[in-house]
Amino acid sequence: MSQTFTVTELAALTEAKSVVGERQGGLKSIASLSEAGPDDLSFLGNPRYVAEVATSEAGAILVPLDYAGQPRANQVYLRVEKPSYALALLCGVLEARLWPKPAAGIHPSAVIDPTAKVESTASVGPQCVIGPGAVVGAGVVLEAHCTVGVNASIGADSWLKPRVVIGDYCVVGARCRLQAGVVLGSDGFGYEPVGTEIRRIPQIGNVVLEDDVEIGANSTLDRARFSQTVIGRGSKIDNLVQIGHNVRIGRHCIIVAQVGIAGSVVLGDYCVVGGQAGIAGHIKLGNRVQVGAQAGVLEDIPEGQFVNGTPAIPFGLERRLVVLSRRLPDLFKKVDSLASSLDAVRKSNP
Repeated sequence: MSQTFTVTELAALTEAKSVVGERQGGLKSIASLSEAGPDDLSFLGNPRYVAEVATSEAGAILVPLDYAGQPRANQVYLRVEKPSYALALLCGVLEARLWPKPAAGIHPSAVIDPTAKVESTASVGPQCVIGPGAVVGAGVVLEAHCTVGVNASIGADSWLKPRVVIGDYCVVGARCRLQAGVVLGSDGFGYEPVGTEIRRIPQIGNVVLEDDVEIGANSTLDRARFSQTVIGRGSKIDNLVQIGHNVRIGRHCIIVAQVGIAGSVVLGDYCVVGGQAGIAGHIKLGNRVQVGAQAGVLEDIPEGQFVNGTPAIPFGLERRLVVLSRRLPDLFKKVDSLASSLDAVRKSNP
């Protein structure tokens, strides 16, 4: 943590329901259960580590309300509803202290078109470029080398890390957070074979991020061929994700690293797409669909299903097929043995 907190302060910041045990002195850092020392805070965020709580040397441990164990001497348990979320509350405080919001103002090296509108409470970092007609809202932070295109807009309190590109006419909602290298509004991958050539199809739509969207480093979201590519309110997109033109992602979806979503895909609300999964174009996923890691989705998925594998099928069936596939070598041996026995019978009874 690089800062010292008392048990009382930690209990308040993590919204602890109760404190079990007593401890002298503050807590200075955060560590895993197995690595924590007497001055560290740790947490039980996953049931698989429950056995490590009793042996952990952490000075304080965030545990769920139903954890039955008792702390050691000079150790406390902070009982919370969700340890991982309780730790996140504390980390939010630390983040604000370690990386405070830059002061409002425009760096002298920034290039801002006279027709752009930048609110006085925004912070525009070194060598940023803001194009004609662009709007940068109240409290927005643009770190170094960000580019905001023609008639693009960024909503209040959004934070763009270094080298983010917001393409022409694209829209970023309020309180969005874009990590370094995000590209919003690159051309959609649109081409048409004409004779012996491949001709480019102009992409004249835009990208719209609704409020509270977060996008990880070096992810790219293509502008629509026409109309809009839309990311719904509260959705979170990991690093190195590719989202094609005219895709529409619903509210509060989670898209994990290295996912590729082809053009004109529609995701409902609360969908989860695991790492390295691919979704073919013009497919619809209903609300609360879950797609397993490295799955390949080739057809529409109804609401509420969990699919896995390539081509993606219901998770339970895919797991059974995996188990059966591991038995194929033995099955082939049995078939070969039966074939040999049948040949021997045939030879003995011509």
